[in-house]
Amino acid sequence: MNRRYVLIGLMIGFLAIGGTSWAKGFFKVGEIAPLFSLTSVAGQQVSLNDLKGKVVVLGLFHICEPCLIQSTNLQKVHEATQGKNVAVVGVNSSGDSKADILEFMGMFPLKVTYPYLIDPDQVTDRLYGGGRFIPNVYILDQQGVIRWQRVGNMDLADHKIILDEVNKLLGPVPSTSSGSL
Repeated sequence: MNRRYVLIGLMIGFLAIGGTSWAKGFFKVGEIAPLFSLTSVAGQQVSLNDLKGKVVVLGLFHICEPCLIQSTNLQKVHEATQGKNVAVVGVNSSGDSKADILEFMGMFPLKVTYPYLIDPDQVTDRLYGGGRFIPNVYILDQQGVIRWQRVGNMDLADHKIILDEVNKLLGPVPSTSSGSL
């Protein structure tokens, strides 16, 4: 009988340790975002370090329907933040070929005009704990600290939710009223 309790205790301990390390890869709000440098499908080199000073909306995607929806939401964010101190970046983090990524992007209801990066070595999947739970959206402040995230496709981040979070980091919008009644 005692042996069974010891075995159950060991299993619970193993799951707790495994669960902690698993969760650690996902819950990084308040931590500095891991840096990477990748090339876009258009051939542009993009380094996360070069985007410091801007609010960054970072999407990690594979080739899947939820990623198509989330990528489209990021395009709406990109369009709504033109002229602001915001950078929207998408990453195909699953190591897919450029040809497969371009074919996938051809199915999007909106043309993607933000940098969509290729990650052939799946560096961002490892850095940000992606892989099995995709798409991921991170919002980084101007110092590169993760301030908000949505992981996995159980609750996709609508563009309005993302914009609200971005606007919080951009600060208050100056009033245009003259103050007279």
